[in-house]
Amino acid sequence: MSQNRNLVLVVDDDPGMLKAVQRLLRQHHYEPIAFSSVQAFKGHPGIEKVACIILDINLPDGSGIELRRDLKAAGVSVPVIYITGNEKPAVREAALASGCIAFLTKPFSVRELIEPLQKVAALST
Repeated sequence: MSQNRNLVLVVDDDPGMLKAVQRLLRQHHYEPIAFSSVQAFKGHPGIEKVACIILDINLPDGSGIELRRDLKAAGVSVPVIYITGNEKPAVREAALASGCIAFLTKPFSVRELIEPLQKVAALST
């Protein structure tokens, strides 16, 4: 299966944040697909084909970190960028331990979000 370097999945329960991230991604020529819950995300086909997953850590129906672990256990090794409003060191450590290319606390800058995506695209060419 080939990877779509422009396809980015975004999982966040905050509609405003989802819209803002989608708009940012489109401005930088990415194709975002948004999900407001873990359950909606899990039903998406072809997760392993995407360039990156942008994951909120605190979701109403689960943890982004747990979702990342589930994906890894299923053999899906798509790069992950975590976004969160939670700045607790324990959360940061758990996120980094689960494997991510970036850990961003809200609010974050355009550069903080786009740079890791560009690095992923460069690595997969």
